Amino acid sequence: MDQSGADKKTPLYEKHLAAGGKMVPFAGYQLPVQYVGVIEEHMAVRQKAGLFDVSHMGEVLIEGPDALANLMNLYTNAFMKLADGRVRYSPMCNEQGGTVDDLLIYRFDENHYLVVVNAANREKDVAWMKEHLFGDAKLTDQSDDYAQIALQGPLSREILAKVCSETDIPEKYYSFTKDVQVAGVPCLLSQTGYTGEHGYELYCKPEDAGTLWDALLAAGKPEGLMPCGLGARDTLRLEAAMPLYGHEMDEEITPLETGLDFAVKMTKEDFIGKKALVERGEPKIARIGLKMTGRGIAREHNEVYLDGSKIGHTTSGTHCPYLGGAYAMALVDKNHTEVGTELEVEIRGKKVSAEIVPLPFYKHS
Repeated sequence: MDQSGADKKTPLYEKHLAAGGKMVPFAGYQLPVQYVGVIEEHMAVRQKAGLFDVSHMGEVLIEGPDALANLMNLYTNAFMKLADGRVRYSPMCNEQGGTVDDLLIYRFDENHYLVVVNAANREKDVAWMKEHLFGDAKLTDQSDDYAQIALQGPLSREILAKVCSETDIPEKYYSFTKDVQVAGVPCLLSQTGYTGEHGYELYCKPEDAGTLWDALLAAGKPEGLMPCGLGARDTLRLEAAMPLYGHEMDEEITPLETGLDFAVKMTKEDFIGKKALVERGEPKIARIGLKMTGRGIAREHNEVYLDGSKIGHTTSGTHCPYLGGAYAMALVDKNHTEVGTELEVEIRGKKVSAEIVPLPFYKHS
């Protein structure tokens, strides 16, 4: 967590305080870690709906006749067939094949794309992209022009339908509608999220965020909608086995090593890092899921052992409220990834038994 300098406040800061949010510094911002409690907020998202302030995320506009060519070079995924109104996930690699960040790319039209970057990486990502921009393309960091709210959970659609036209709600996962009115607020509305649950993310002007937040909470009150903090956001994404930058991947770990090969198109003519990925050959490590069978909760950077030999380390771990157990993701030797294998995780000097289980741990029906 970046705690350097003065922490910025999102446009919803006062709303969090009023709702009893327990504020902590995160990625240069003051954000709520929880309101009533992580478990309660987590369960609300799995069973009903939860509302998150994700205004700390970064938004970058890439536009111009060469915008698409720049996307193809900067990111590992392919965008030739991405239609207007669709979203695509992609890692972004450095020259060594390590991961600079993972992002979402929104296509407005063939010359206009909105790229959503991880909050803590905003400045690094913008600098990296600008440095590698070529031809007739322009990059604008628009992060301060957007607030972002995530409405997540099985009841999120019916809540949204109360405050916006049914025809404006995106029908498909990873699709969006722009210039739509939600509770009278102009928004970009996408069917995306980071909880493993059905849900939406709403982008609006910072000055409209409070109005939108209040309207959604009021609309969702009968359904049990509750505001949720960073704590539940992390337990939800871990339960859904969604990788997090700085944990499952970083500047050293390639997207192929952490199981993101679906978003790495090696058949593309070129992209930054492709040559290094080819030279590295088949990954020697892989991301696995672990269920703790002994007493203990694995966190990040716990060593993983098989028959007394160290084979890797955990990258994220926690107690998963919906599944009712302790789970972790780990990067281990590629030769020891078989589901059902019994391992040990060293937690505070003590080896605790665990078993390899399939990823994701949780998938919504």
